[in-house]
Amino acid sequence: MDDQVIVSNSTIYSRIREETRLLVAPLSAEDMQVQTMPDVSPTKWHLAHTTWFWERFLLLPNLEGYREFNKEYNYLFNSYYEQVGERHPRPERGFLSRPSVDEVMAYRDHVDAGMASLLGANPDSISPQISDLVALGIAHEQQHQELLLTDIKHVLSRHPFAPAAYDRPAVDTGSAGEVHWQTFDGGIHRFGHTGDGFAFDNEGPSHEAILTPFALASRPVTNAEYLAFIEDGGYRTATLWLSEGWGRVLEDNWTAPLYWQRDESAGWTEFTLHGRQALQPDAPVTHLSYYEASAFAEWAGARLPEEREWELAARTCPVEGNFVRPGETVHPRAGASGRGLQQMFGDVWEWTRSAYSAYPRYRPASGAVGEYNGKFMCGQFVLRGGSCATPRGHIRPTYRNFFPPDARWQFSGVRLAKDI
Repeated sequence: MDDQVIVSNSTIYSRIREETRLLVAPLSAEDMQVQTMPDVSPTKWHLAHTTWFWERFLLLPNLEGYREFNKEYNYLFNSYYEQVGERHPRPERGFLSRPSVDEVMAYRDHVDAGMASLLGANPDSISPQISDLVALGIAHEQQHQELLLTDIKHVLSRHPFAPAAYDRPAVDTGSAGEVHWQTFDGGIHRFGHTGDGFAFDNEGPSHEAILTPFALASRPVTNAEYLAFIEDGGYRTATLWLSEGWGRVLEDNWTAPLYWQRDESAGWTEFTLHGRQALQPDAPVTHLSYYEASAFAEWAGARLPEEREWELAARTCPVEGNFVRPGETVHPRAGASGRGLQQMFGDVWEWTRSAYSAYPRYRPASGAVGEYNGKFMCGQFVLRGGSCATPRGHIRPTYRNFFPPDARWQFSGVRLAKDI
């Protein structure tokens, strides 16, 4: 491995860690402590957990003389790695008033100094295995940058005055334009990551699969289109819904996407990371569960895409879009109108109707890092494309996100597909 690779690893590491700090800078220590539901983790926990990952998997095994910051943190900030040891219950992360935010920031500084020593070592001492772990750690931190945004949004939405995380308003004056259908031929195609650059293990192995001809909508479904579904009785029509989804509608009284609110004087509004705003009709609808996306597709006379259909279509598009940048608006935006595929990347994660499962010949990595993706391949559905909260450079056409079908707090939306 040459010096250029080491410099690149060190530079990217420093940039990613600084971006995390910029994202949390406007938040108070009190903001960072709150957990509003089991799926949400406090911002403070995200800051500590990403730091724990670097310490546990990079520094302790590989940096001679490294001093562990606090042995108790292995219990407090382990997420789900059974092979690493016992861990604090996920639903009780908000109970951890200690360590303080200041102590967590000191922990980050301590680990950053250790990583500077590791990545600045003699190039001959840095093995390909360590370089691969650095790439995984960078991707892991970027995932948590997105999670801390979606989590703090949920936290602030529960405040009676709906305060903003960021001052910049979520203003969008764009127009979505008319929907067009892009057609794709069937046949045998190759899918999954081919080995060029970093990818998570669940993106491979590369394999062939057969598709029948299909069409994909040119853009995601908008707020205005979803509002038409609501006004047409979408949440009152059982025949549109999968059985479990209809059960959630009744049990939890779903009547609109998460964060939507209707006021007699103000009309429809939506809570955003920039406070409560008027609903933007042409922006992509977001914070939908798989059940809601599926019901809308049924109402629209279409369906959700298969994940391989989505991937085949995405290959024709540049990996560009509305991704998160510290200091800028974090909210879906109306895309440019046109006949080609728009907004395949960024803005909203797009539900597919594909269950999250292993590709042919998939085997998880050995050791604790093998617990990263493989053990969750049951009871979840695949989303593609990234969102407005996804860091730029993190996403690619083969990227497979996954959540349970009732998850609503992520920036998840829908793009329609149909058979031809």
